Amino acid sequence: MNSLLPHLHFRRCEVLLIEPNESIEFDFATLLTGGDGLRRTLKWLALAPHLGQPVEVDAAQRELLGRISPSRWIQLQDLEADIPVVEQLLSLGLLVTKEPGLHDAHRLRDERMRSAYWHPLGAVLHAFTRWDEVDAVKNMKESGTETALEMRQVLGAPPTEARRIAAEDEALIRLPEVPHNDFDELMHRRVTCRNFDAARPVPLATFSKIIERALAAQSRVAVTDDMVFLKKNVPSGGGLHPMEAYLIVQNVEGLAPGLYHYRADAHALESLPSPPGALSDFVMEAVAQQHWFRDAHVLIVLAPRFDRTFWKYRQHAKGYRVVALEAGHISQTLYLSATDLGLGAFITGAINEQHLERALGLDPTTQGALAICGFGWRDKVMVTAELDPGSKIWA
Repeated sequence: MNSLLPHLHFRRCEVLLIEPNESIEFDFATLLTGGDGLRRTLKWLALAPHLGQPVEVDAAQRELLGRISPSRWIQLQDLEADIPVVEQLLSLGLLVTKEPGLHDAHRLRDERMRSAYWHPLGAVLHAFTRWDEVDAVKNMKESGTETALEMRQVLGAPPTEARRIAAEDEALIRLPEVPHNDFDELMHRRVTCRNFDAARPVPLATFSKIIERALAAQSRVAVTDDMVFLKKNVPSGGGLHPMEAYLIVQNVEGLAPGLYHYRADAHALESLPSPPGALSDFVMEAVAQQHWFRDAHVLIVLAPRFDRTFWKYRQHAKGYRVVALEAGHISQTLYLSATDLGLGAFITGAINEQHLERALGLDPTTQGALAICGFGWRDKVMVTAELDPGSKIWA
């Protein structure tokens, strides 16, 4: 490759951050020699979202990356650089070439990242906070933070539950108390469910109504043949509604257990290939081993199409934020709809995104799992604690 390299056209990948990183490990040898027992390793990490994993770089690689444009194709003869360093960066995917047959996968992933119009910080946040094979419950056990009292002992006192600016309560401007109505009662019964009755299926009509309220398009506006806006029951940045829903159905009358994609424009399901093994095992891996969600009748993977939102908000500093807000709007609507029909609901951000991306065929440069919400019949016995301070559910 060396003889060809000076004539190749290459450029830096679209999004790249360099992080000075310190890793700390226990080292008994340093303790014996009078140290603190910790070995600290310093290194530079290249964070390129199209690669999905941090890449360690040395000083020469780091400095060269800072001299190469991400927007202009150049040749080696256009800059002072060692051929071996350029070869290394091309192999790592931090430089990309348009020469066919040379590191095509890196170039194609970088092109997809460019076409999605990510803001660089949003892209890095999304790419490098995704989990794979994480066991959140094991992590809590090992850190001794499973219960509220254990968290208090290990972490100390949390910040106060409500900020107080006035020194005395007498300075507060009291607001009038308005009698509660049915909507207030519904809100008070909105309690996150962590105990599901696996023996009782959800009726298909109930399932359909909850999905319709939270996810379905209520109307459609076609500006042109190829520019359509949907009206849903939740707000969305720019009215673009990028959120797709992938359903894990476990216990609904008339529906085979398995994976589905929900078509919001048609209020219909599209069957997807079943994952290998038991569906409950797939669920456990998806929710990072949070066993209290294993028996949920329906789980919904909220997976936004970032390229739809970023089509309007190109490299926008707030683009990723409005997409994340939409997941919250959807989950609250789902909570209230399920509660209204006598079911329990939940949402969790502790998910193994990469596990879901593989199963659902999602490319995280344009679409990725953001959270999982779900619903089902609440069990008659509270095995896992639920926060119900008003005793509206567990009286």
